[in-house]
Amino acid sequence: MDYKKTNANDTTITRDFTDLEKDTGNIYKSLVITGKRSKQIQKEIKEELNQKLQEFASYTDNLEEIFENREQIEISKFYERLPKPTLIAIQELLENKIYERNPEDDE
Repeated sequence: MDYKKTNANDTTITRDFTDLEKDTGNIYKSLVITGKRSKQIQKEIKEELNQKLQEFASYTDNLEEIFENREQIEISKFYERLPKPTLIAIQELLENKIYERNPEDDE
């Protein structure tokens, strides 16, 4: 998923809990689903950032080669400005973009 184009808020806002529990019928279930999705999003973003920063990795121990890489700083700043994974997960829940699958119900 392209998290750069998400319409999630950049800052935390107050939410009505009835909106969060609308699909599941239970606020705690909604929070568990959102928490798990948030961890998935965080992992995907971290892997993507590490791949991009890996291009700039230097494997030499020479102190003269250590310098400030402008592109690397810009990439890091871009990822810092993205909405937090929790905010993205809440927005996905409100837009019905995530679903829950319970293995106990599949039996």
